[in-house]
Amino acid sequence: MKPLFKKAVWLILTIPAIYLAIVWNRLPEKIAMHYDLQGNPDHYGNKMEMLGLVIILCGVAALTWLLLINVHRFDPKKYAVENKPRLERIGFAVVIFITAVQCLLIYSANAGSFRLSMSLVFSGVGLLFAIIGNYMPNLKPNYFAGLRLPWTLENPDNWRQTHLMAGKLWFVGGLVLAVICLFTPPEVTIVVFFIVISIIVIIPCVFSYRLYKKQKAG
Repeated sequence: MKPLFKKAVWLILTIPAIYLAIVWNRLPEKIAMHYDLQGNPDHYGNKMEMLGLVIILCGVAALTWLLLINVHRFDPKKYAVENKPRLERIGFAVVIFITAVQCLLIYSANAGSFRLSMSLVFSGVGLLFAIIGNYMPNLKPNYFAGLRLPWTLENPDNWRQTHLMAGKLWFVGGLVLAVICLFTPPEVTIVVFFIVISIIVIIPCVFSYRLYKKQKAG
């Protein structure tokens, strides 16, 4: 990743704090702080709690970024350094996702709306899965990213085949989620979301285990 993009990450991380500062005086005293799966608030707080939430989420995003760009330094797998550019791009996507969620929360609070568009949140998660899936096939064996199963870590060929298949599944599944979640009611969105997540997680794990048994028998 180019140095310009690395510097841009830190600018992106500050966007929620800047946005919150701009709308601070217009925020209502009662702010929805937590939502159920349908986007209805189930916990309220004040402006200081919103500030605390933004600080925490910015911290999580920053720590995730720092971990992913430095994980190759202490990963014992000998090809770990080859994952650096891919993990940087995944980290960049995670930072953007967390930043977008924070901005959506602040926008909802500033608008005085006590309902969050979970369709946008689930659609964003789908896009994030699609981005991760795009880089999966090129990930080398490591202990921090990918399907880190005992048999994928033991066998480079198992890792390669599993992530080649999983990458396609995550990419397509993520795009399906991103589109469907935008145009379905909350009740349907939740069902579709968990069905797709189950499929893209379980199928690669089963595929990997069956490949392991086949390779062991052969």
